[in-house]
Amino acid sequence: MSSTQLPSGMAVLQNHPLSGLESTYADELAELTVRWQGAEAPDPTLLVVNEQLAQSLGLDVDRLRQEVGILSGGVAPADSTPVAMAYAGHQFGGYAPLLGDGRALLLGELHDSEGRRVDLHLKGSGRTPFSRGGDGYAVVGPMLREYLISEAMFALGIPTTRSLSVVATGRGVLRDGVEPGAVLARVASSHIRVGTFEFAVRREGALGPLADYAIARHYPELIDRPDRYLAFFEAVVEAQASLVAQWMLVGFVHGVMNTDNTTISGQTIDYGPCAFLDAYDPAAVFSSIDQRGRYAFGNQPAVLTWNLARFGETLLGLVATTPDDAISSVTAVLESFSTRYDAHFAAGMAAKLGLGAYTGTLVDDLLTIMEDHRADWTGTFRALAGELRGNPGPLDSLIAREHIGPWLERWRRELAGQDVSTVADAMDRVNPVYIPRNHRVDAALRAATDGDLGPFETLLDVVTHPFERRDAWSDYAGAAPEDFSAGFQTFCGT
Repeated sequence: MSSTQLPSGMAVLQNHPLSGLESTYADELAELTVRWQGAEAPDPTLLVVNEQLAQSLGLDVDRLRQEVGILSGGVAPADSTPVAMAYAGHQFGGYAPLLGDGRALLLGELHDSEGRRVDLHLKGSGRTPFSRGGDGYAVVGPMLREYLISEAMFALGIPTTRSLSVVATGRGVLRDGVEPGAVLARVASSHIRVGTFEFAVRREGALGPLADYAIARHYPELIDRPDRYLAFFEAVVEAQASLVAQWMLVGFVHGVMNTDNTTISGQTIDYGPCAFLDAYDPAAVFSSIDQRGRYAFGNQPAVLTWNLARFGETLLGLVATTPDDAISSVTAVLESFSTRYDAHFAAGMAAKLGLGAYTGTLVDDLLTIMEDHRADWTGTFRALAGELRGNPGPLDSLIAREHIGPWLERWRRELAGQDVSTVADAMDRVNPVYIPRNHRVDAALRAATDGDLGPFETLLDVVTHPFERRDAWSDYAGAAPEDFSAGFQTFCGT
């Protein structure tokens, strides 16, 4: 993609708070990008900035507050190379040969406090050559949603892109009605996706440089290995197996697990139609566009396997010169996904239940009880710790004693010989009190869209301290009312 045309008349800021931006992706993989500039924001206003993240990137928060035009995409940092990134992808199983950043820009790369290279990326910054008829804009609600949930995931210890800021643009954007426009500034290990490889493999000479760049950036220990491309595939399979296990352990439903939303780094990306479980239900679907339940909660490990198969297909020509040898090698790695996932899930579930080792039947039986009685996912595990401390009330409010009593006796036998207070404390360290409850998120975003950021700011504080029970936050620990959950849907925001 060779275009270097930028919209004319755009402001360029010479002395700016993002000094030091680099552009190795745009420089080394120019064929996978189009140099571009965001749309000018009529009245950019900073809604929220992540001071801790900014400081970890060596950024001056006060200057960021002053130069919000950069964070809206309407002002180009001098010496930067903003680009729209090209990629393809399988969306709900169907292949789309050209997707790309239809409303986003890669501003460049920074280094965090540990020296790691990260992307600074804008979402909602206007039309690009990949917009496919869309307006390229985003609105306040969905951008604050991504900020809130990505930061909650980070606080839960789950690999994720992070959010630096949300800027209101002063532009009205047509969705169901006219809503206030906004731009999210997102930080990621990179924005290289399975879909990036699906695009590159169909462009002569693009795949090898992309693979080498991704290996050097994310898995540098593999650079000198003669089998580095197969080892690269294995590293991504491992990273994604670990990631989806962590989603399952906290009850996170991504909602749109297309291959262009599967990262090579193993970070969670794209928080459009995501949600968290209240009642445990493997068939739970919240996304309004997932009408057949392809991306239901319980399907997520299988979907990741499918996505990784598409990734493996792109690497066949690099793995071996003989097609049969390449297919055999890649297939063997892919088939290890379920074993890897099972191991990560088992270790995590053992920790959630305070067990020294995973006991499959015990866990399976608990999940059956929880599903049969629509027990709250997050609340049940915290209530089990309370049970060990001699406080049966929270668990009794979720599952009647006659239904869970026999299981509790088996569980206590598994814990025999351990100090139950110590076990309960360990459980509390891995089982959150607070998650972004769907009704709380919905209420906070509605208020923010109407100009009141107070509920959002309070909820952000709560979900970024997920393990710290506080009396003042008691209302944030409970599940949504049944009448809310019955009709609740999430949307992509486009």
